[in-house]
Amino acid sequence: MTLAFDADRLRAAVDVARAALVEDGQHPGAHLESATEGEWAVAHYFEAGLVGYRGWQWCVVLAGAPDTDEITVSEIVLLPGEGSLLAPSWVPWNERVAAGDLTPGDVLAAEPDDARLVPNQIDTGDEFRFPADDEPSADDDEEIGQVAGELGLGRRRLLSREGRDEAAQRWYDGDFGPRADMAVAAAYSCATCGFYLPLAGALRPAFGVCANEYSADGHVVAADYGCGAHSDVPAPKGDGSPAYDAYDDGALEIVSVGSAGDVTS
Repeated sequence: MTLAFDADRLRAAVDVARAALVEDGQHPGAHLESATEGEWAVAHYFEAGLVGYRGWQWCVVLAGAPDTDEITVSEIVLLPGEGSLLAPSWVPWNERVAAGDLTPGDVLAAEPDDARLVPNQIDTGDEFRFPADDEPSADDDEEIGQVAGELGLGRRRLLSREGRDEAAQRWYDGDFGPRADMAVAAAYSCATCGFYLPLAGALRPAFGVCANEYSADGHVVAADYGCGAHSDVPAPKGDGSPAYDAYDDGALEIVSVGSAGDVTS
């Protein structure tokens, strides 16, 4: 028995494939095609016609063997066809989370290998710890506690250079960066504004926090961002519109129009 003969026999066994589906409790539609899947195997495709599975197909794989006429049902599976309605690809939760998704009570843990963070090698427990009123202390205890806290002592992980650079780029490209519409229309930059509070550390030259309640209050702004509420913006002079003179509406004369269209006073 040759391969060609056996493959032809398997391709012709549409009724065997359909009977396998019926026996499995399915109701296959029209036979769509047969495809040779390799040596001694052919796949038969049928319309599925299942509710909610538009365009899907039943696939029945029939198998043969040398020196035998027996046909074996190897596999039955439901597969999507052209134009099928498919569920979107699964995306891990940590890739689905977007800015603004966090709500009160939610917990969003940073991964152990988060590239934005690096382990802190020193943990003294004295950061931002200042002696109580009844506790003896040296004159410089308060300064030491403040400096220790600013250096990150006591925090298990600190911002990495990559994390810092990502944040800086995000802020620079965001709503409070130099290319924002507000900044483009402004005459003065934040770096020269009295409401501008520079950040500490490596980001100090480029970013600060706005303290103007009528502008970007509490937001990180780029030093070259700007708005119309700059501390040096001059107040309007109050001279009115220079394009038009005031009009005395007391000089108007009320007139009426007659039935023939004549104007009478």
